[in-house]
Amino acid sequence: RFTALEVKRMTAPGRFGDGGGLWLQVREAEPRSPSIGRTINKSWLLRFMLNGRAREMGLGPVELVSLAEARAKAIAARKLLLEGIDPLAEREAVRVALAAKAGAMTFQQVGTRYIAAHEASWRNPKHRAQWGSTLATYVYPAFGKRLVADVDTGDVMKVLEPIWSTKPETAGRVRGRIEVILDYAKSRGWRSGENPARWKGHVANLLPKKSKVRAVEHHAALPWAEIGTFMTALRVETGIGALALQFAILTAARTGEVIGAKWSEVDLDAKIWRIPAERMKAKREHRVPLSASALAILAEMARLRVEGDEDALVFPGAKAGKPMSNMSMAMLLRRMARENITVHGFRSTFRDWVGETTAYPADLAEAALAHTVGDKTVAAYARGDLFEKRRKLMDDWAIFCARPAQGNSADVVPIRQAG
Repeated sequence: RFTALEVKRMTAPGRFGDGGGLWLQVREAEPRSPSIGRTINKSWLLRFMLNGRAREMGLGPVELVSLAEARAKAIAARKLLLEGIDPLAEREAVRVALAAKAGAMTFQQVGTRYIAAHEASWRNPKHRAQWGSTLATYVYPAFGKRLVADVDTGDVMKVLEPIWSTKPETAGRVRGRIEVILDYAKSRGWRSGENPARWKGHVANLLPKKSKVRAVEHHAALPWAEIGTFMTALRVETGIGALALQFAILTAARTGEVIGAKWSEVDLDAKIWRIPAERMKAKREHRVPLSASALAILAEMARLRVEGDEDALVFPGAKAGKPMSNMSMAMLLRRMARENITVHGFRSTFRDWVGETTAYPADLAEAALAHTVGDKTVAAYARGDLFEKRRKLMDDWAIFCARPAQGNSADVVPIRQAG
């Protein structure tokens, strides 16, 4: 009979008996991609005779069912056989009863209910759209019509394996969303047992880490030395999108923060833009010091402002009362033949400029980008937002952005000692 360690170390394909009709089945899966390599699947199998016929009953994968649990399941099945009951038929009857109790909910129906119950808390419109689109593209065609109570590891792997090496970031999100929906179904009483989409201790054993499959791709950023030349070209462009992009660069803000900006958030006298917590990624209010260049852009946009309407958008879209599309600035870059960079990448441009050419400390740059401090101890002491120091930093950034590149740009960067 096996020991738990022998089961863990078993890699040779085949069937290996434990006694009493219990078998360990080891299979080598066909690799989906050369980068994934060899994958071994191990599962438990009960073989028995009923009415003169040989039957087989799967008891679950080794990752979910331990050796002791497999033996217990085999004993329970053999007891049913002693009473003349087919364990396969009994299990199906239980499954049907659970499905009837659950209203025969399919995975897609549960997914739709989960999104409807939670999308109000997802403030990012792009995030809400991606939830539905990734499920519709990758998951529902594979097992959307399957009863949520029946979704197993095979179903999950059918979705993940084809995209794990080619689209690791998307695959990671898809796995997480499947896991959340199955947990939701369990909480509602629509399924039972372990979650076959969980990463730790399960899927992590079946697929390589995403970092081993492909390096993480960062947002394409403009080299800091080229920002002055780019801004010169950008100022020639017309339209609200061009002004919004200039403002985003000068304030080092995210796309969503800029296109959702309201006049009620702007204090022109104090030269401050206060972004409320509900519009920030970190859910904390962020104060942005406004340089002279940023204020000049607001002065231009003020011409379109409806007097007295505090909730009016600073950068309104084509439809009244609606913000501009989050793709507007990206499309502008395409028209400028700069598909090689992204709007979000300008935040990296700013960060590289601070780090490589100025004496400002790193924590000041991180505060300007509204990044959350990773170290909890540091975060506990860093309660201020370094606002006055950041004002000097953003003024210097605006001055640098107004200077076209001249020869070796490192020679013309203003370096100010942080006060």
